[in-house]
Amino acid sequence: MSDAPPKALEPREKVRGFPTSPGVYLMKDAQGRVIYVGKAKNLRNRAGSYFQKTAAEDKRICDWIGEVADIDFLAADSEVDALLLEARLIKDIQPRHNQDLKDDKSFPYLQITTGDDFPRVNFTREPLDRGVKLYGPFPRAKSLRGAIQVLQKIFKFRTCSLDIEEGDARWRWFRPCLLHSIDQCTAPCNLRIDKEAYRKDIRRLRLFLDGKKDVVLAEMEAEMKEASKALQFEKAARLRDELKALKNINLRGDLDKHAQPEVFYVDPRKGLKGLQKVLHLESTPRTINCIDIAHLGGTETVGSLVTFIDGLPFKPGYRRYKIKSVTGIDDYASIREVVSRRIQGLQERDEPFPDIFMIDGGKGQLNAALGAFEALGVRPPTLISLAKQNEEIFIPGQSDPIVLKRRSFSLRLLQYARDEAHRFAQHYHHMLRKKRTLGDDGA
Repeated sequence: MSDAPPKALEPREKVRGFPTSPGVYLMKDAQGRVIYVGKAKNLRNRAGSYFQKTAAEDKRICDWIGEVADIDFLAADSEVDALLLEARLIKDIQPRHNQDLKDDKSFPYLQITTGDDFPRVNFTREPLDRGVKLYGPFPRAKSLRGAIQVLQKIFKFRTCSLDIEEGDARWRWFRPCLLHSIDQCTAPCNLRIDKEAYRKDIRRLRLFLDGKKDVVLAEMEAEMKEASKALQFEKAARLRDELKALKNINLRGDLDKHAQPEVFYVDPRKGLKGLQKVLHLESTPRTINCIDIAHLGGTETVGSLVTFIDGLPFKPGYRRYKIKSVTGIDDYASIREVVSRRIQGLQERDEPFPDIFMIDGGKGQLNAALGAFEALGVRPPTLISLAKQNEEIFIPGQSDPIVLKRRSFSLRLLQYARDEAHRFAQHYHHMLRKKRTLGDDGA
């Protein structure tokens, strides 16, 4: 009987035993050194893809995949946990084939300001040198954007660039944005949370980002019990809900669902500042709604509405509409219906109107939207339309359009919102066409 140790499995065979849950995989060379780290929503499928025939043709890995002599994994509770673990391991181990991530500032970071009364959390490719706590770099911008939105649902931090000071009484009259209305921000901009409580939330966020989820859960459970004993039932209920969300992050942490489209050529802050100037607004706009109409084979019409906050898409604020009151193709009537339904929806949910309400189209489409506001007796916010042919901006009561330079950040931001609304409308259009083809009339 031989006492020889069992032969080690080849990497392509070893990955077949990996779980189908989230985690991080570590590829090693013949000396046992980690040469590449990656995260996966499904460890078995993602790690296994490196050892298929098509991988040899992938320019990103074909030069080094032959060096892999072994592969291991670390399980994670969710895809968000896996993303954060991947970034920490890359920073600590500095694997040879994650080389580009080690010092390249063009990769994205999660940045938390430390000097503010109410620290801001944001995505950045240009991190500050001081006054911030950085996490990253992260390999995929899209995944980081998704993770920020998932985490914001739990820790309710602000992502805006407002300069908020606790003792400044003027903030008591400031109108919180949509994020507060949907319980995704505690609205320090309206002083609805004090500095100490807000910073406690940020501290817990940092602990979670550092991989200390168990510490965060233990702290929150102890505080919840203490609040309940002190008959602070509202505080106890809030902590209970946050605890539940944090424990179930694996159920809500789908990064593809929450990810935002990547922006390469739009500077959101400059775009918004420019819009404040060209539209003569008292303050820098923060929220934009954009509506587009699409036709389904000439027989059905659908509408889409996208929401941008601080110059970036906010997918939880997207809405789609199957037109109900219009027979045949009538863009103007369809716009009136969508705008009316949007106004009524905001009023029913007691949500604020956007700073800029934009329609895809020219004067006719703009007047149709204005008619919807007038019919409901509602004073519109800043209402504009963007005509695609010459990229002209129309404003009610102004005969001549505003024409911006093609390279201006303001125009690029409006084009981005318009194109996103068009993409979302076409997506709904294709969904309905597929249902109609399959004989399903649901909407």
